[in-house]
Amino acid sequence: MGSQAVQPEQRSMRRFTMQLPVQVKLEGLHTIATTRDVSAKGVFIFTDHEGFASETPIEFTLTLPPEITMTQSIRVNCTGKVIRVERDPRGKYGVAALIDHYRFLDASESES
Repeated sequence: MGSQAVQPEQRSMRRFTMQLPVQVKLEGLHTIATTRDVSAKGVFIFTDHEGFASETPIEFTLTLPPEITMTQSIRVNCTGKVIRVERDPRGKYGVAALIDHYRFLDASESES
């Protein structure tokens, strides 16, 4: 028939749109970036650094605020891989990454 079916939303996890500082480690690069949105399975960040490429491993740490945790702020260390990099009109790079593994950090732990 001539009409297109509307595609259902592919995301299975709730995505939170919020700008949070995130510490990023990528192949020797350590930088601070800002999230655009966060879910249990992935993150989208904005960064000034251009060294990101699809399929490369990434590690990052962020603090989830009470609005997400429903308790107190919680620091989370995540590892995963970059799935998409796009250039932002402001000159920043947008990096989408899947989260493969995460662990909650207690107050005595710092990034290694």
